[in-house]
Amino acid sequence: MNKLKIKVLIADDHALMCQGLKQIIELESDIDVIGSAVDGEDTIRKVEELKPDVVLLDINMPNMNGIQALRRLRDIGSDVKIIMLTFHEEPEYLFQTLNIGANGYVLKDAESDSLIKAIRDVYRGQSYIHPTLSKASIYKDTKEHTVNKKDNLTKREYEVLVLIADGKNNREIADDLFISEKTVKNHVSNIFKKIKVSDRTQAAIYAYKNSLKSI
Repeated sequence: MNKLKIKVLIADDHALMCQGLKQIIELESDIDVIGSAVDGEDTIRKVEELKPDVVLLDINMPNMNGIQALRRLRDIGSDVKIIMLTFHEEPEYLFQTLNIGANGYVLKDAESDSLIKAIRDVYRGQSYIHPTLSKASIYKDTKEHTVNKKDNLTKREYEVLVLIADGKNNREIADDLFISEKTVKNHVSNIFKKIKVSDRTQAAIYAYKNSLKSI
């Protein structure tokens, strides 16, 4: 039965944090913690030895930090799913890790339900960003931006995409833009097709990445 479980490796240099995470995760019948790592170098060794499905990777670790370990794993071609686990709420860390190849970003003070959802989502090939992560500083006035010709988004679709990235649902977007919820749903569907994503989190990540340059 164990082979059917999601195999998780916890990489954090704080023993109490590792123990607490392990206790939370193993309450779930479909997830199993198969090991832990104390720094970036140890993480890379354990990934190669234990073959986890998902790694919970702390950013601040000795010898080799989590960002360096993430980059090394991607450089050597590892496709293990990686969730950055951190206290850092600054967008710079989010941007950097997503661009290197992280699949998720969860704050250490998250509710346990958020952590479990993140593990399941990234295991299924989706992306996950902590829902309470402040996005206010990510975007300047959208009027300063022009639509990227690559994605063929209309100005209205771009506005909807930015609001998706702000974590707003269809009703909230409709209220903000003074349009119907049905119209918002149509825009969301068109956006997903144009930027080739399947869910709102992936759309938000697309927006984060492209906000690093003029779009």
